Amino acid sequence: MAALEAARLRFLGAAGTVTGSKHLLEASGRRVLLDCGLFQGLKDLRLRNWAPLPTPAAEIDAVVLSHAHIDHSGYLPRLVRDGFRGPIFCTRGTADLLRILLPDSAHLQEEDAERANRRGYSKHHPALPLYTRADADAALELLESVGYGERFQVAGCFDVVFRRAGHILGAATVELRAESGAPWTLVFSGDLGRTGRPILRDPERVARADVLLVESTYGDRLHAPDPLGQLARIVNECAQRSGALLIPAFAVGRTQELIWSLRRLEDESRIPKLPVFIDSPMAIDVTELYQRHAEDHDLEMRRAVEGDPHPLRCHRHHLARTPEESKALNQFRGPLIVVSASGMLTGGRVLHHLAQRLPEARTTVLLTGFQAAGTRGRALQEGAASLRIHGRDVPVRARVETLDGLSAHADQGEILRWLEGFEAAPRNTYVVHGEPEAARALALRIERQLGWKVAVARDGEAIGLA
Repeated sequence: MAALEAARLRFLGAAGTVTGSKHLLEASGRRVLLDCGLFQGLKDLRLRNWAPLPTPAAEIDAVVLSHAHIDHSGYLPRLVRDGFRGPIFCTRGTADLLRILLPDSAHLQEEDAERANRRGYSKHHPALPLYTRADADAALELLESVGYGERFQVAGCFDVVFRRAGHILGAATVELRAESGAPWTLVFSGDLGRTGRPILRDPERVARADVLLVESTYGDRLHAPDPLGQLARIVNECAQRSGALLIPAFAVGRTQELIWSLRRLEDESRIPKLPVFIDSPMAIDVTELYQRHAEDHDLEMRRAVEGDPHPLRCHRHHLARTPEESKALNQFRGPLIVVSASGMLTGGRVLHHLAQRLPEARTTVLLTGFQAAGTRGRALQEGAASLRIHGRDVPVRARVETLDGLSAHADQGEILRWLEGFEAAPRNTYVVHGEPEAARALALRIERQLGWKVAVARDGEAIGLA
């Protein structure tokens, strides 16, 4: 493509689903990938991780990441394995998180393949990892971190700026501007966070866009108004039954807010001071990062860090770093709280705890965020009588609760308030990163409430920008 007038954007993921975020920008002979996420959940989606991109990886000039969650960054090692050698731009917080998340993702890929081969439950012989630790390390070598509000050049023809999105540490909205030819500005929301939540600063407003991509994870609903009250009830009921409260939680963002919330309830004497085990080496390391990145802290977190060197700890706080420490938790009877990844039960140590404790009626499993279709988390949420874990069916006798109010995603009302910050309507708005009902509901609300031209992005669709 020789002219910016021919600029187009192609949706390669997170269109019609909440996973696999990838949007390929082609303009002026350059190709830039906005996000590079891994597909998770339904088998048909996961199989797409193995399929080559429509544009060869070696022909992509750069990647620009909104944030570090694996559904936005986890395909990077595979992209590098397939020949990508360009820069990967992200915020400083995202870069630090990726140095934890990508090696861990590679480890899980290798571990799952090894277990499948050892136990013989894979249809492929031998089962292979999607990528390896070496691939993850190669991707990390390409990172170029940038501060919020600092304009920088991408692929020699785009002016880009990150602004705080408030979703997790380092999360940003992306403004990408083409200055020559027929100028246009593309804004990508990434995943928007919430207003007035602890630890992180609120999402920053954006003034203008010609084309806007906005997420819709919770585009059809509002969050519960009092998550702390619900959390206190669940903890107290579990303590009365002397049971284990097992909380599958994303290592990035969700674990930190859970710790903050539990500590607040303890300090207010709304729950007993139970043993709280953080069984995730990644979550432990990420929590330390959260305490270091002052550029993301809201006022309350800033004051907490100044008054307490460890504000993200409960009173009876225990860390399980090693596999031996994790396995030892199975010997503990209740009441106790175990926080372990992953948040949608797609892998990680939490599966071992589920295998041990799901058959016990005294156990409570607390789901603390969105559960994508096809995940074990969604199956539990929908009342599954058993759960397939490591090749065997585990009966579900535990209580299953959902705590939506701690979600790090903006709900419909919060998304609309962020959109109202634009000084003028974008020429075109596309709804991405949502399951079909949520995306359609948000698009309809934007059209009715704001009067904007809006469409739901379709998987594989290419749209013009100039």
